Amino acid sequence: MKPVKLKDIIDQMDTMSDEYNVFLDKETGKIFSLSAEEMSIAEESEEDEDFSNYPEWQQDELKEALDVIVNWENYVELPSKFDIDEYSIMEEFCDSISNSRMSDALRNAIQGRGAFRKFKDTIQRLNIEDSWYKFKEEAFRKIAVEWCEDNCIEYV
Repeated sequence: MKPVKLKDIIDQMDTMSDEYNVFLDKETGKIFSLSAEEMSIAEESEEDEDFSNYPEWQQDELKEALDVIVNWENYVELPSKFDIDEYSIMEEFCDSISNSRMSDALRNAIQGRGAFRKFKDTIQRLNIEDSWYKFKEEAFRKIAVEWCEDNCIEYV
C-alpha cells in the first residue's frame, strides 16, 4: 500500500458523526465511510448476499460494508469522535491562552450545557478563531500520526 495522506485522515476526523464509521482499506489506501445502518444490514447478511432488494444507490455501500465485516483484517477503522475527544482539545486550548482574561472566558464557556456552541461564540467574540482552528488541526494531526503509527500505516 502506498503511504496515506495525513491530510485525508485529518479531514475525515474533522467531519465525523456518530452515525458513520470511517475505514481505511489497507490494500488500496482508500478511505471511506459507512453508516451504522449499512453496517447493521451487512452484519445480518450472508457472505454471498447481492443486496438486489435494496435501492441501486445503496447496493455498493452494502457490499462494501459486507466486505469490511467478512475481511476485517484488510481494514482499519479511523479514530472515532470518542477517540478524538474534542472537549479535551478545547480544554487544552483554554490552557494554552496566555491572556488570563481570555483563558477564563473560554473556560467559563465550556462549562455546562451548550459548551461547544458557547465555546465557538466565545472564540468569535474574542477574535481568536484562527488560533483555535490551528490548535485543533495540530491536535488532530497528532492523533492521526499516532493512529498511523499504532496501525503500522505509512503516511505523508
